[in-house]
Amino acid sequence: MLPYWLRYDLQGRWERFSQRVRGSGLLGWTSEYPRAVAGLAAGSILALLLVAVPRLFFDRASPLYTLDQEWYYDLNTGRLFVTDGGRTPPIDAPSGPLPDGGRAGVRACVLAYVDDPNETERVIGFLETTAAKESPAGRPLPSPPKNPAMEWAKGRLIRRLSDKDWVPADSPQGQAILSEAFVPNTKGERPFYCRPK
Repeated sequence: MLPYWLRYDLQGRWERFSQRVRGSGLLGWTSEYPRAVAGLAAGSILALLLVAVPRLFFDRASPLYTLDQEWYYDLNTGRLFVTDGGRTPPIDAPSGPLPDGGRAGVRACVLAYVDDPNETERVIGFLETTAAKESPAGRPLPSPPKNPAMEWAKGRLIRRLSDKDWVPADSPQGQAILSEAFVPNTKGERPFYCRPK
């Protein structure tokens, strides 16, 4: 409970403040200068529209973050290698082309549960490459909903290290692979992307 003198002081301050508000004639000022009030209201509405309309009607793709260096996986040797970031897989691998002549380097999502992991603490969550422009049936791929995760998944094929077949990242099978890669450990911690050094 507050001491008597503090309650008395606060009550006096409150009364003086309320008299100033009533005495300042804010209500009287608004009735005396209606054009100024209308101008303030119009300016506020205009400022709101200038901010809201571009966000609602003009779709800007969110920029995807690219790293300086990224992990890649050599399909011929089964080994990781590091190269410049921002490249579109498949790329040339250190071991050369695949037996069918294709490029053997695909992006690897390397995950870890600890900061600064050593080689044994790193895990390949999934492999990633890009899809052809059209589906095998000759129909264009459906455009996914507009959110950052689905924007990333558009046109990408992924698979587990142990899988043979690639699946679209935005398909139910691809979403299952992504969910499995980021499953929490026994301590409830989720893995995070391990950047190459």
